[in-house]
Amino acid sequence: MTIPSPRVPAPTRPGAADPAVERVAASFTGIDRLGVAFSGGVDSSVLLALAVRALGSDRVVAIIGVSASLPADELTAARHVADVIGAVVVEVATHEGERKEYVANGPDRCFHCKDELFTRISDDVVLAHRLDAVAYGENADDLIRPDRPGSLAATNHHVLRPLADAGVTKVEVRRIARALKLPCADKPAAPCLASRIPHHQPVTPRKLSQIEQVEAGLRRMGFTDLRVRHHDDIARIELSADDLVRAVSEPLRERIRNTVTTAGFRYAVVDLGGIQSGAFTLPLAAVRHG
Repeated sequence: MTIPSPRVPAPTRPGAADPAVERVAASFTGIDRLGVAFSGGVDSSVLLALAVRALGSDRVVAIIGVSASLPADELTAARHVADVIGAVVVEVATHEGERKEYVANGPDRCFHCKDELFTRISDDVVLAHRLDAVAYGENADDLIRPDRPGSLAATNHHVLRPLADAGVTKVEVRRIARALKLPCADKPAAPCLASRIPHHQPVTPRKLSQIEQVEAGLRRMGFTDLRVRHHDDIARIELSADDLVRAVSEPLRERIRNTVTTAGFRYAVVDLGGIQSGAFTLPLAAVRHG
């Protein structure tokens, strides 16, 4: 499915002397048409915006993988960011849920998810849109983290990582996004819904739907940075430290409990540890690399 994005006024750009921007731009040399694996998060959005700036909006395609692991509101937000950038969007259905390795939910689950995405891009998009290359938004900080098995899938499919190769860190990505006035510049990280399920517990459509339902409800209550971890009957809610007291105080305490039980959980638990990026994968990665 291809969605032509409307022409909109170009966002404010970083200065031409910005070293990080120039390093990324140099990586597009020799590429006529580029596909960007696009989620609407800040990393892939900055990559998409810089690619459009370097190559032109008619030579860059934003490719979104759509499946049950992508929340509906994340898909809507991604389309909006692409509209602001002025890029054409191609939506590709992915079927990682049909891969037994993905459903088994080992520490390498992300590899199988990304492998599915990059396989679909190669099969369905590259020829149709005459792409010379495909890139994705891994940054320099991601490159050194031990809990990113999806990086191997990118390597296997010869997917480019311009931000990481240019040494662009997460701090620099945020700075560039603000200079570009991208609507996702301060958006919290939003890993896929499957990352909320403990490893070795199967990923199922019902679990993904439950997680999405509760997280959407929490956002409607004004919470922005959050995770809902799926522990069978228990929804373990991770929030920023500033939101913890508000979440367990009326009237939100009862609203949260009702949202959780309506989604099919029995218990609602607010984790006093707050947001814990890589909560399930990092401990296992530490054991492997210890």
